[in-house]
Amino acid sequence: MQRLVAAGLSAADGDGLDRDFVPDIRLADGETVSGGDWSLEVLHTPGHLGTHICLAAEGMLFSGDHVMGWSTSIVSPPDGDMGAYMASLGRLAARNWTRFLPGHGDAIEDPAQRLHELIAHRRQREAQILESLAEGPQDAARIAARLYPGLTERLRPAARRNVLAHLIDLFEKSRVTSPDPAHPDARFSLP
Repeated sequence: MQRLVAAGLSAADGDGLDRDFVPDIRLADGETVSGGDWSLEVLHTPGHLGTHICLAAEGMLFSGDHVMGWSTSIVSPPDGDMGAYMASLGRLAARNWTRFLPGHGDAIEDPAQRLHELIAHRRQREAQILESLAEGPQDAARIAARLYPGLTERLRPAARRNVLAHLIDLFEKSRVTSPDPAHPDARFSLP
């Protein structure tokens, strides 16, 4: 299924991406990178970003920003995709891991438990969004204000974008409707 791209969003809106960055090489999913006495398996894990990868070695995973122990990852349209993020979490959960080494924070010593927590958290957030929409049509900003009370002004854009990512995913699954689902100020409702 082709993913919707949220129109009108840019790096200035809070995703912090360097749009001018061009990698020296692009690694394919399943490719092995090695040197001397080590090798790493490349796992494409889109969701947090469309091009996100993790690197696996002997039961350990360099999880980057996809799985962190101290926080959930932001999924920020247009590059972030909640459906892809959930699929990537599921892909990781299907394997046995001994340790995750995230891009930020401490090592995760119980990867299966952490993956379970992240999946449950996103499913709970999805349920909260649907519950909010049961009261009538709303946009991502209004839902985020309800779901993240007391959030500092600095973190509100990220909360709105996470909610928008959920709304776009719910739209693609025909669980919500909207006349313009790809717009950051779109109003969503239950079918």
